[in-house]
Amino acid sequence: MVSLNTLRTQFGVLLSVIIGGALLAFILSLKTEMGFSGNDPEVGEVNGEEVHYSEFLAAYENVKTQMGGDNFDYDQSAQAVSMAWQSLLTDRVFVPGFEKLGLTVVPVERKAMLQGELPSGVFSSVFADPRTGIYNVAAVTDFLAQADGNPEVQRIWNLIDKQARIERAMNKYMDLVRGGAYANALTLNKGITAENNTYKGHFVACKYSSVADSLVTVSKGDIKKYYKAHKSQYKQTPYRTVNYAHFEIEPTEADEKAVEATAKSAGAVFAATKDIKSYVREEAHASLAGTYVAAKSLPSDEAKALRAGKTFGPELQGDEWYASRVVEVRNVPDSIELQHIVISYLDNKLADSVYTVARKKGADFAALAAQHSVAETAADGGVIGNVAYSTLAPELADALKNAKKGAVVKVAFGNAIQIFKVLNTGAVTRHYRLATLTYPVEASQDTKREVHKNASLFAVEAKGSVEKFEETANAQSVMTSTMNVEYDSRNVPGLVNSLEVVRWANDAKVGDVSDIIKLDDGYVVAVVTAIDDAEYKPLDKVSAQIKNTLLRQKKAALLKEKMQGATLEEIAANAGSKVEEFSDAKSSAYYVKGLGVEPRVLGAVASVSADATGAVLPLVEGNSGVYAVVVDEVAVEDKQTVDAERVKAQAEAESMASRRAMWAVQDKAEVKDLTVGFF
Repeated sequence: MVSLNTLRTQFGVLLSVIIGGALLAFILSLKTEMGFSGNDPEVGEVNGEEVHYSEFLAAYENVKTQMGGDNFDYDQSAQAVSMAWQSLLTDRVFVPGFEKLGLTVVPVERKAMLQGELPSGVFSSVFADPRTGIYNVAAVTDFLAQADGNPEVQRIWNLIDKQARIERAMNKYMDLVRGGAYANALTLNKGITAENNTYKGHFVACKYSSVADSLVTVSKGDIKKYYKAHKSQYKQTPYRTVNYAHFEIEPTEADEKAVEATAKSAGAVFAATKDIKSYVREEAHASLAGTYVAAKSLPSDEAKALRAGKTFGPELQGDEWYASRVVEVRNVPDSIELQHIVISYLDNKLADSVYTVARKKGADFAALAAQHSVAETAADGGVIGNVAYSTLAPELADALKNAKKGAVVKVAFGNAIQIFKVLNTGAVTRHYRLATLTYPVEASQDTKREVHKNASLFAVEAKGSVEKFEETANAQSVMTSTMNVEYDSRNVPGLVNSLEVVRWANDAKVGDVSDIIKLDDGYVVAVVTAIDDAEYKPLDKVSAQIKNTLLRQKKAALLKEKMQGATLEEIAANAGSKVEEFSDAKSSAYYVKGLGVEPRVLGAVASVSADATGAVLPLVEGNSGVYAVVVDEVAVEDKQTVDAERVKAQAEAESMASRRAMWAVQDKAEVKDLTVGFF
């Protein structure tokens, strides 16, 4: 039977709900005592309803526990926030939607999921044998037996069951979506054409740049009319424009010399130490390799020193001082070709029996693997192939160090008992187990204090306004950068791990200058120079872009008036241009030899069939000009069949439908994520 202690380890992921629930209860209990009542901050909105801090915090702590604990780096924390937000969206958007659609999980399905007849990612991950990774139905029975009369285990089970049902309902929903996707004949024909057809021909190009801007007029009314007609193209995320000074902490020349001296002094001790394993345990800058490296794979100068029994280094490699010495030498094959049989650690008697049979002369190892191994290689007779000795984990390296061709070896390793057969061995070469010493070249505390002082002085002098900030930067010869920072971003472009700068900017007003903000690599002082919270980019911000579009359209109209004629030669003569050639054009290509990057022109070319060449196509407004095109030849190959294209197109249609369905549902929910201000 699975013990509660086992649950806390094997099922620790799910115990996080208990933690999250307790944490939420604690937060709620403080509402009245600490004046928190009625002031639970909003961290987002879904379907017009607020998502409060306490609710999201519980979900976030839950996810953190699932991911392995509290010691997260910047990226892991951002991932946890995203996962917590998605879990809330599932509860608030998808689950109610499934209920409306009637996508329920009936008892028969649930039973099949528990018995493993219907695959369930949730049940498989939670109730998998920890050694083999295979779903264990008996573990479910043990778990449910403990849930009877134990509220804590019952709560865990409720979570598992809920997650499994949601997963099943989501799979049903996506099956419905994919079932509605269909690769029609038009799609198939386009796909086959893209793979099989290659085009060559001639064209006449009249560039927009050949028409002076003074010959066309774009009025403010034209721009305004275009903006209204195409406003959806200018939707934006609210942002702040931030000008910032970045004071990076970098080692000075004096720091580099100090690290060099320290590394060389430590290197002398490292080289003279007799009990290297004890030294490694006590020295933070030293480590002992778990695997053996082939001597021939080491850099020549390092290999030469080690081969002579000397310590290599310390030597500056990149941005760290590095030294190494040999702890153990092995003359072993550089590679070993293996078969294996993987058996659950619970079946020790079976493993002994199979091992005994496998060692007998004439034993069919492949048949034993097919019958008893739980590894994916069982279907292939347990064949792994060639494995470099230097990649073997210590347990396997020890077990196989003296193995010869034909040897059978049993190893209790990882989550299973493995029986190996050596099919072949490579050339015997020297391998080393190394101890290494590394000292990164870093800024000293004095340098860090100096950078902090400079940033602080700048922040004090720059306070007051945008103009004061710029004056101070000029006076102190400090380089600055200007970036647009979206309110839901987790970084400022150009700065690493700069969430605190984003948070400050979101709460600041135009002209506000920050105090120094600590980053991983130094400090930032910033000023907000503009704020744009509009849903759409304002007309004045896009008018220049629109004007260019309208200028091009009006120039195209003028060029088309000149590009008249029944042949390319006539068109070229009337337009004052010339006839040019293109070749090797495919509709699946990005660039066409002779034409360049002109997707509209390429689309027109690809519309021509092999029996309809030679005609002048309707004029095409391309990226850089207006084009008159004649396709002279269509080369058709049989690279892609209808059946193969149907499989490909159907898979693409289903994948696109699935992604668009998820986007559409979340867009309809009018999701507003404000978590960046808190997490």
